[in-house]
Amino acid sequence: MTGSGSPLTILVVEDNEVNRELIVRRLARLGFLLRVAEDGEQAQRSVLEQAPGLILMDLSLPVVDGWEATRRLKADPRFRAIPIIAVTAHAMSGDRERALAAGCDEFATKPVEFAALLEKIRALTGG
Repeated sequence: MTGSGSPLTILVVEDNEVNRELIVRRLARLGFLLRVAEDGEQAQRSVLEQAPGLILMDLSLPVVDGWEATRRLKADPRFRAIPIIAVTAHAMSGDRERALAAGCDEFATKPVEFAALLEKIRALTGG
């Protein structure tokens, strides 16, 4: 939710159906509006159609990976301000820094720790 009382729209970009549905179900129960994309190209189209309030971006995606999709979105002045949280199994040394350098505003590893993810969402959206 956002501070204005209207639900925050979150775009969940995740190619794994089980992971995607788990995230969507948990966040929907908390009152967020959810949209989904299965690859970076779909994510870009979705943002063009209706810019979300926040994006949860897997980094290992087919077609256009999350690294490149993030770079493209952050390079566009229309979408630069949309917070992007990298949600990834990439937990190697340097991956967080790489994600932030690509334009992500925050970083979360899989399996997702929902309490920590919610804190990050609220910190980035003022909710």
